[in-house]
Amino acid sequence: MKRRTLCGVLALASVALAALAMPTAFAATYPEKMVKVIVSLPPGSGADTTARFLAQHLAQQLGQPFVVENKPGANSFIAAKAVVDAAPDGYTMFVASNTPMVTNAAVFKKLPYDPIRDFTPVASIARFPMIIVVPASSPYKTLAELVVAMKAAPGKLNFASGTPSYQIAMEQFHERNGIKGTAVNYKGTGPAITDLAAGVCDYSIAEVSSVLPLIHGGKLRALAVADSQRHRELPDVPTAEELDHKGYEAYAWTGVYFPAKVPKEIAQRVGDIVRSTLNGSEGMAFIQKMGGTVFTGSAQQFTDFQLAEIEKTKRIVKIANIPVE
Repeated sequence: MKRRTLCGVLALASVALAALAMPTAFAATYPEKMVKVIVSLPPGSGADTTARFLAQHLAQQLGQPFVVENKPGANSFIAAKAVVDAAPDGYTMFVASNTPMVTNAAVFKKLPYDPIRDFTPVASIARFPMIIVVPASSPYKTLAELVVAMKAAPGKLNFASGTPSYQIAMEQFHERNGIKGTAVNYKGTGPAITDLAAGVCDYSIAEVSSVLPLIHGGKLRALAVADSQRHRELPDVPTAEELDHKGYEAYAWTGVYFPAKVPKEIAQRVGDIVRSTLNGSEGMAFIQKMGGTVFTGSAQQFTDFQLAEIEKTKRIVKIANIPVE
């Protein structure tokens, strides 16, 4: 009886040890097939271009294809849900912007996913400052002139809002200056900026890569960079800080996620490659060309950053009385 009991205990111990070793062994051979990289924005967007750059380098270093799959629409719900519903085996990856991972948590009462509990943070990628812009034909040559006009006629001027993130960034500026504008919401940054350049709207704010071509092309006028330092592509455009709007910053960011409960060894392995790629000369040059700044750190630092961003965004939504759907 004692021998049988001892054998049983040893058998259970062997199973337990094998189970503990499985994630490590699995990670050592990962990946053994194609990895799907989901993006919530259409081809040609900043997040899509970044995802394809990282996919190429991950494929080179891990020996299996990383294939980008675009799932735009529905406020990024479709893409986020596709990641959440995928098996947590490392074969579905999410290159996400701040919209599904932060903004949605602040502007929707109920989401079909939880931006914290349903994902494994892998690595942050980059930050892209936002620029306050007006049409090139606008009578407002400076940010101060725009603010004065808005104070003189509260709510009369309208702003093109390509995403909820941009609306929140603009409303934050309004709240800090005691001014009001009327949001004109668009289904995407492209249509919003196109209408702004045509003079349909009076002003807007958008991530630098989406407005830079139109600024350089003479279709838009940049009034201020919503960052602590001037942008290298717009050396003559002052920062909000320089214009006495101290502490006002607005930026878009991107990061890499897996579904929740993915083996941590896989997340660590992919995260290490993403960080080394971005911090290398080619990665730095790629992000700079897109108008951004490499923004990497540990998975825990990324988690802490995301939590802080959610709380900050919720606070802005409440103060600015932005409707929550």
